Amino acid sequence: MQSPVQIHFKNMEPSEAVEAAINKWVAKLDRAYPTIMTCRVCVEAPSRKKLHGGLYHTRIDIRLPGKEVVANRTPDLHHSYSDAYVSIRDAFRSAQRQLENVVKRSQEKVKSHEIPAHGWIVTLFPENDSGTIESSDDRKIYFHRNSLLTGNFDDLTVGMEVRFVEHEDSEELRASSVRLIGKHHIA
Repeated sequence: MQSPVQIHFKNMEPSEAVEAAINKWVAKLDRAYPTIMTCRVCVEAPSRKKLHGGLYHTRIDIRLPGKEVVANRTPDLHHSYSDAYVSIRDAFRSAQRQLENVVKRSQEKVKSHEIPAHGWIVTLFPENDSGTIESSDDRKIYFHRNSLLTGNFDDLTVGMEVRFVEHEDSEELRASSVRLIGKHHIA
């Protein structure tokens, strides 16, 4: 971190134990996200004027290059925020999730799926519960009844269009899964 963490206490006296807990969380975030420039933490104790709902409130402001992350854990009566450490823990966990999302978006890590291979059934051997598929690149791929994911093997006919995944550990060309293609499919 480029500057030391700023810790503020509201409605309470500063506590070395609470500061140590906050510094531990900040160090964890700093190791995971070295681009953090500044971090401000404000821990607010319950107001002395309230009779009920004495819950702690923690706010964390983290500045990154070109971004700011704010974790503002508002006390919820269903949480055990009557303990300052629980409020701090939850606020830092929220900040960590937000930082993970910022990093994923900045690196544009979007999960992509490969489109399975495409082909047509060219032969069926009902006595062996198997058949062959001719792939779009003119390869012959063997498949078994058990590899059929959609439809019924007994209802298959030559010429049906399928998508398939090749079995990687096989010496021969085999399909580990075969899915019939309906009229609504990706070309």
